[in-house]
Amino acid sequence: MRICTVVGARPQFVKAWVVSQALEEAGIQEYLVHTGQHYDYEMSQVFFSELGLRSPDVNLGVGSASQAVQTARMMTAIEDVLQTSEGLEGVLVYGDTNSTLAASMAAVKLGMPLFHVEAGLRSYNRKMPEEINRVVTDRLATLLFCPTHTSITNLESEGITNGVVFTGDVMFEGVRRMSDSKQKSKGRGQLSNIPSEFILATVHRPSNVDDTATLSEILSALGDSGLPVVFPVHPRTAHQLEGLPMPENVIVVPPVGYGDMIGLIHRAQTVITDSGGVQKEAFWLATPCITLRDETEWKETLRGGWNQLAGARKERILSALKNRPTGEPEIDDPGNASAIISESILGRAN
Repeated sequence: MRICTVVGARPQFVKAWVVSQALEEAGIQEYLVHTGQHYDYEMSQVFFSELGLRSPDVNLGVGSASQAVQTARMMTAIEDVLQTSEGLEGVLVYGDTNSTLAASMAAVKLGMPLFHVEAGLRSYNRKMPEEINRVVTDRLATLLFCPTHTSITNLESEGITNGVVFTGDVMFEGVRRMSDSKQKSKGRGQLSNIPSEFILATVHRPSNVDDTATLSEILSALGDSGLPVVFPVHPRTAHQLEGLPMPENVIVVPPVGYGDMIGLIHRAQTVITDSGGVQKEAFWLATPCITLRDETEWKETLRGGWNQLAGARKERILSALKNRPTGEPEIDDPGNASAIISESILGRAN
């Protein structure tokens, strides 16, 4: 069996690192397409190099653009790939990016089976582009690989029951593998002077960085947090930060690789983020998390107060910093998602 996998953004490279190995072990050939949605070295190539993920068979080099323009460019390019690559029996997509939506649309219009990893997640906030992408992809998918029981319930409430498979979370496998690997110690030069106690912050969502007042509110909260703050800055955020005063306790560093990020999350006193992936990683590594949103698609992380929703309001962020959870996170992931995914795809072909 031969399938096409489409990736384009940082979190998808990590998921593909885990799943691609399972596909190979199951005897499934993979044609890997990188859309170029993330194209900076720190956001793209470093992951391929660090994780040992093989080079893409094709890089479409789409780059940045508006939501509609970027998605349209991707659809056109992906359609061409799917039509000219021989023997493809399905398309595998991850998560909720524009790359995911474009590949899904191109696949189904050509009558090809679509396999969606991280199906059924819902924030119920239609202002998020990611929410639109995931809802549409789930409507189109042939096999829907659900990371949580909540995601299955979400699909059932929308009348989607065919092709739904509970897998657990492939990112959990990635965190576990990286935590057990010496790879997490690579590339620590830029992080060698990090204080022993610190807060880790990541901010990249348009709702938080595109409005100067909102971004300033977040920076003010980081400045009054009472600890040094390590802030790996996303390229999108870096542009928006120009001209804004940076608090003295905030240590700005470039984007870091996956191993370094896992190490930072593990060492941090608290994580402050608007990233869905970082919320999960903090939960699994028993690091308290404060999410700069009013909702989360990862509701399991809220158990025991390990993840607190604070929005982008300074008082709520500082209040959440004082409310540290006790005990241990309740983790119920089976930890074999990649094997379930590969076996389900292979089973459909037989």
